[in-house]
Amino acid sequence: MLLLPPPPLRLRHTDSTVDRSEINSPPPVTHGQRAVDLKQPYRSYLEFSKKYGSVFTVWLGPKPVVVLAGYQTIKEALVNQGEEFSGRYNYPMLKKVSKGYGLLASSGKRCKDLRRFSIMTLKNFGMGRRSIEERVQEEARFLVKAFSEYGDSAFNPKLFLSNAVSNVICSIVFGQRFEYKDQRFQFLQHGIDAYFSFISSSKGQLYNIFPRLVQCLPGPHHELFQHLQKIREYLKLEADQRMENLDSNCPRDYIEAFLVRMKEQGDAASNEFHYNNLLSSIWNLFSAGTESTSSTLRQSLLLMMKYPHIQERIQKEIDEVVGSSRMPSIQDRQNMPYTDAVIHEVQRSMDLTPTSVPHKMMTDTEFKGYCIPEGTMVLPLLTSVLLDPKLWKNPDGFDPENFLDEKGRFKKNEAFLVFGLGKRACVGEGLARVELFLFFSSLLQHFTFTGAQPPEEINVTPACCSFGRLPRVYDCYVKVRE
Repeated sequence: MLLLPPPPLRLRHTDSTVDRSEINSPPPVTHGQRAVDLKQPYRSYLEFSKKYGSVFTVWLGPKPVVVLAGYQTIKEALVNQGEEFSGRYNYPMLKKVSKGYGLLASSGKRCKDLRRFSIMTLKNFGMGRRSIEERVQEEARFLVKAFSEYGDSAFNPKLFLSNAVSNVICSIVFGQRFEYKDQRFQFLQHGIDAYFSFISSSKGQLYNIFPRLVQCLPGPHHELFQHLQKIREYLKLEADQRMENLDSNCPRDYIEAFLVRMKEQGDAASNEFHYNNLLSSIWNLFSAGTESTSSTLRQSLLLMMKYPHIQERIQKEIDEVVGSSRMPSIQDRQNMPYTDAVIHEVQRSMDLTPTSVPHKMMTDTEFKGYCIPEGTMVLPLLTSVLLDPKLWKNPDGFDPENFLDEKGRFKKNEAFLVFGLGKRACVGEGLARVELFLFFSSLLQHFTFTGAQPPEEINVTPACCSFGRLPRVYDCYVKVRE
């Protein structure tokens, strides 16, 4: 993919009294042609930002895309002018799967209504019943049991971690967890795996550039779309069955809470609580929530095998604070600063979504002396913040000290933008934080992880794909701790 020559631009100005029509578009990175590294596009953007500043335009095929780099610039855009930058730019693949509905694909009033509802439901879930913490603890027990069955054999932990994370979402959406071999559960998991496999492939990237062309070509995407449509039909059936016996005073899960809101809102034209938004929002929770958290957990175990001294220090902290007779709890986190720092550093160094999920301008907007037109795709370059040497002690390596003060206490950093920032920050941030701490600490409470290779030969650099950076495939051994 090339950066195509942009149309001629006038010189930039900084006089705020000049007529708005005279404000320039963000500068292009070049007036010639330069290639973007398709395997690591964020690396290209990072280099461009060093030369062209914190706001610049790249041309991806025929489309201009504005890139924002640096903490202050991203904060000014997504927080100070958050409403203008709050739209969601729909890649063709996202639009195809979501049909333009749901949490991830929506903009404007629809986005606000769905986000507000989902955040409230996830925070307060249980409605007097089981908390999110209890659900994760329950699943952590099943995960530990699954790992313990491998004994001295090497295995790939990916499937088990994905199952555990997805099952937590199942307990919220459906009100129950599933056995890992349950056919309905495997049906959902296959859809998630196939979806991310396709969008990570070269054909998946091509689909987002030339969807009509790829749609006409043979390939696995046709089977994928059929499977995802069957998932949508299954979710609709689940919702219909709940609607028949719905107790509006006592919803038992996310689906029922949404259905209650549907009944309350009625058929008003402005009502965003309808089946299309319900079905797409459920898929958003499953797909994005499963892949992001399970990938982070996979990377965390790989890093423990690479750095056994860090693993030992975490286990010492777990032994002192939690012991071996009970499961870790969220309350333990405040007394486990090193474990907390390691989890944060895994997320920072992994840089799962270097350019976040694309934003879209909601209106013609003046920003830093430029005019960004309504509908323009905007990429917040999170990498430029997570790897900024001015913001981190050791930005280029894996160093938990990035989140510890001189007394060994956990230290927050505003530059920790792995969940995004502003009005489109990750809806599932709270859930992800609970899952990462409880799953990670529970596994290290029970097991010591070693690799199939010596530590010095383990490659912990994530592999790049079209939507982010994922852990490399690996096998591991687990030794039950005495």
